[in-house]
Amino acid sequence: MVETVKKEYDTEAVNYDTFWTDNSPLVRLDTELFISALGKVPGAVVLDLAGGSGIKARFALDAGASAVDIVDISQEMMQEGQKVEAKLNRDAVRWFKADISKPLDHLPLHPQYDIVMAHWPLDHVDNMTVLEGMFQNITKYLKPGGRFYGVRCCDPRAPAMGTGDLGVIFKDFEEIPGGVKFRYTFSSTIDGIEAASMEATYSGSTEIYEKYGLVDVQIEPYENALTVQENPKLWEPFLQQPGVAMVKAIKA
Repeated sequence: MVETVKKEYDTEAVNYDTFWTDNSPLVRLDTELFISALGKVPGAVVLDLAGGSGIKARFALDAGASAVDIVDISQEMMQEGQKVEAKLNRDAVRWFKADISKPLDHLPLHPQYDIVMAHWPLDHVDNMTVLEGMFQNITKYLKPGGRFYGVRCCDPRAPAMGTGDLGVIFKDFEEIPGGVKFRYTFSSTIDGIEAASMEATYSGSTEIYEKYGLVDVQIEPYENALTVQENPKLWEPFLQQPGVAMVKAIKA
């Protein structure tokens, strides 16, 4: 699955940020929940696993972080982010190509970080070995007392995620051992990107987090997102059975 996902993100790299700046309801929810959960982080050094073009990294810098290291499997995605940072005339972000489900010892990363982020990579996982490899890296590089943030799917088959009303469509579901494979698209004009989620995470269980030393695992309240406050009728089906969650936790 890794190579398929890499190829598809490489293909979509040039357009990917436009999907995340189109102000659609799900994009707003994702962004507003992350900003709410993060708060202010003056001077924080951040590791962004599967950080892609640096969308969340830029929010972290806006919140006061002093530096962000991004690790991603798609060089093309990172190149798009490097263009953005060059236009901003800053060098606060470092970029490293690697598979975050495997050891990262070959990279010149810091030994530990104040914050580790992993937004969506847990939903490009089709077996537990890959999922546990990601969690190993999350906690290996997070200092004791440091904070983890990550957006993940709840059940991808939640009805609200299939209508398109929120600006995204989850479709083409296929049961796999321990989880579900699917595709997601921001627009009916593109085929979408392959994804897969394991029940160990999308079920809402905190067991795998705690196994790797993450405690006080919480979901950022959906009501903290302005889009939910402004459009309660639109979000009612989603809130009855949420499709995504902004998870935050602390390393013991």
